[in-house]
Amino acid sequence: MTLTTPEGLDQTIHVDVAPDFCLEESAPDEQRFVFSYTVTVHNTSRHSVQLLARYWRITQGSGKVQEVRGKGVVGQQPMIAPGQTFRYTSRAILDGPVGVMEGAYTCVDTASQRPFEVAVAPFRLAGPNQVH
Repeated sequence: MTLTTPEGLDQTIHVDVAPDFCLEESAPDEQRFVFSYTVTVHNTSRHSVQLLARYWRITQGSGKVQEVRGKGVVGQQPMIAPGQTFRYTSRAILDGPVGVMEGAYTCVDTASQRPFEVAVAPFRLAGPNQVH
C-alpha cells in the first residue's frame, strides 16, 4: 500500500506484509490459531519519517472484529531515513483458522513535523488447507 500526503509533501511510504501460520504455537482443538506477520515499511521519500503509532482491525472468520491501537510497533517508534526500510514481526491469535487484518500507521515527517497516516491494505490470515 502506498500513501502520498495531500499537503504535497514528498512523503511516499510503501508497506509490505507477509503473514504465516504458526502451527507449533496453535492449538486448533482449543480454538487457538496463531499467525505471525512480517511487515516491511519502505521510505521512498526525501525526508526521514518516524512511525509513532499503529492501528489494526482484525476480522476473524466468525465475523468477530478486534481493534488494536498502540504506540509504535514491537516496543519501538522507529525513525526511517530516506531510502531505508524498517522490518518487524508480530503475532495475531485468532479463534478460527482464517481472518483478515488491515490497519494504518501514524507517522510524522521529521522535517516539517507534520503527522500523516499510512494505510495498510487488508491481508489474509489462513491456516493450511483453508479456502476462504
